[in-house]
Amino acid sequence: MGGVAVVPFPQRRRLGAPDLARVARLVPTGRVLLVAGAALGAAGVLYLIARETPLFAVRSIEISGVRGAAAAHVREALQPLEGKSLLALHGSDVEGRLTAVPDVQSATYDRAFPNTLRVVVVPERPVAVIRQGASAWLVSARGRVLRALPRGSARALPRIWLTRSADVEIGATVAPDEGGRAAAALATARRVGFRGHVRDVSTTGDSLVFALRSGLQLRLGDEQDLALKFAVAARILPRVVGAAYLDVSLPARPVAGSQNAQPAGRG
Repeated sequence: MGGVAVVPFPQRRRLGAPDLARVARLVPTGRVLLVAGAALGAAGVLYLIARETPLFAVRSIEISGVRGAAAAHVREALQPLEGKSLLALHGSDVEGRLTAVPDVQSATYDRAFPNTLRVVVVPERPVAVIRQGASAWLVSARGRVLRALPRGSARALPRIWLTRSADVEIGATVAPDEGGRAAAALATARRVGFRGHVRDVSTTGDSLVFALRSGLQLRLGDEQDLALKFAVAARILPRVVGAAYLDVSLPARPVAGSQNAQPAGRG
């Protein structure tokens, strides 16, 4: 004979008077909310006052990362910020002004209260001198024209020769076919530690050619696998004394020759 069982379900526990009192103590009172709101409002007012008063005005600018003429150019670009409140300063105020300074690749800043602006500059790295007739300019690894140079200066840097029709503007970047590719190749050579002393760089079609101070012509082909090509050239150069050229355009099949002509059979 079947039986009937009653299964009790748990019921929600009703809050008693002690529990309600505990919850009530956790809820902020109107007075607490009023005091908190007043404090926030006062802080906002003080912040606005500090922005508009000379209390935190920029009185000194500390520049690191560059020296000499480059530092002077950076300081000149930032001079209009003197007197502006550090609290009102934005990234665009600093970085925007330094974008036009040719020596600057990038920059960051920090507020040193109460009155100092600290700026850290990452400078452009010069890799070559571009030449156009009797004119000369210093150019960076990114192909940016940094400044005009007196003829014959910076002799340790390779030369990149431009056609007379090429447009050169200080602060601008030279076009790839007007020295930009050559500058980028020199930057790669420096980055991988290539120790060949480069006299000048030329481009013919898609091919890059480094003329070394030893008189040897280093033929690199296009920009593909440049780091590998420089590594291969560095190993072979000590063994090809007296050669006229070393062709590493196909790094797996380097060719050296005594005649300054394109080797046959490279395919």
